[in-house]
Amino acid sequence: MRSTSPRLLLGVAALAGSAALYASQTNVRVAPDPDNAGLKLPAGFGALKVAETGGKARHIAVTPQGTIYVKLNRVKDGKGILVLHSQPTGKATVTGGFGDYGGTGMYVKNGYLYASSDHDVYRYKLDDRGEVVDPAKAELLVRGLKVGSQHESKSIVLDNANNLYVNVGAYANACQEQDRTRGSKGVPNCPILDSAGGIWQFKASQLNQRYANGTRYATGLRNVVGLDWNPQDNQLFVMQHGRDQLHDNWPALYTDQQSATLPAECMYALSQGSNAGWPYIYYDPQRKEVMQGPEYGGDGKTPAKGDYLKPAAAYPAHMAPNGLLFYTGTMFPAKYRNGAFIAFHGSWNRAPEPQAGYMVAFQPFKDGKPSGQWEVFADNFSGSAAKTASGRADHRPCGLAQGPDGSLYVSDDSKGTIYRIVYNAKK
Repeated sequence: MRSTSPRLLLGVAALAGSAALYASQTNVRVAPDPDNAGLKLPAGFGALKVAETGGKARHIAVTPQGTIYVKLNRVKDGKGILVLHSQPTGKATVTGGFGDYGGTGMYVKNGYLYASSDHDVYRYKLDDRGEVVDPAKAELLVRGLKVGSQHESKSIVLDNANNLYVNVGAYANACQEQDRTRGSKGVPNCPILDSAGGIWQFKASQLNQRYANGTRYATGLRNVVGLDWNPQDNQLFVMQHGRDQLHDNWPALYTDQQSATLPAECMYALSQGSNAGWPYIYYDPQRKEVMQGPEYGGDGKTPAKGDYLKPAAAYPAHMAPNGLLFYTGTMFPAKYRNGAFIAFHGSWNRAPEPQAGYMVAFQPFKDGKPSGQWEVFADNFSGSAAKTASGRADHRPCGLAQGPDGSLYVSDDSKGTIYRIVYNAKK
């Protein structure tokens, strides 16, 4: 009888250990904080503050084994990525960090952790425990991404066919001859769109790709921070930050009130070659029409000239959607399955209206498309209604991730708090 090799026994033991760890992450019922971490949630839901990172926590990723990775906007103590490990209570401890670059993007897929700076995209191999094998050796996937004076963050996501998608934000408000200047006209055939204002596609496993190696997958998108791959219809969905300053730059055409409520923050369902129309157009949620931008001959009343992609869904103006996540877990009730959570970071330019956002919304989906009215899911990150109205929020939701048990993680890029939302009522 042939004996089993020690190496095989070690491999079996490692797999068993990994399975046990996964089971421990999915079967533990986490108790919320007594005050639900200060959040207002639907009945049956609770929340806890997982950790206080002290950094500007942008996007977040959780491995199938429960290891939490947080991307910091700026390097803290020499680290741009923090590693957190969960405790039985559901809280987590910052156990380390790596990556000497700030940025926004963070994603886990097919045994790799992907992370972006404002200029480049990297990946790190994960072991069977969800741990980065060698934090000191990042594999450079894409380098030399376009960076301007605004909208510099590079959000990332992967599909199921080895493609990497990167947001390259437009380094302007509306492609004016003089940016954000009263009465300045739009530049014809906006040259920004050649290298920014869209989503670029690269290979997820090819090292040392240059910007020129990528494909402009979709264009006409001013700035996308929240994006995710919709597994239900195998399509890329993004949340665009709408343009600013309609009244400031065109006071004869738009009132203060109109500038506060226009344009909508839009969700788009993208395909190869999609054109969402920036800077030539904007979406008016009251008229429910795509409108011609004032820099390009619009007057606030004229529908757009041209065939541009219409939004899949629209939300109130100037709320800054920074996170998008399709929920595929089973912890939450069935109504949330395959729907989208959106983290609204909060506004700065809704005067004379109160500022808005600072919450996580839920958008129902059916058959891979938005279906029904969106709703506020998790609120009071700001700390109070008065702090929301004034824009002086204590916390600003930014990144979203789904834990192996189906709980929802939310990052805060104001004070660096990491939240976890659970459902403990009977379904």
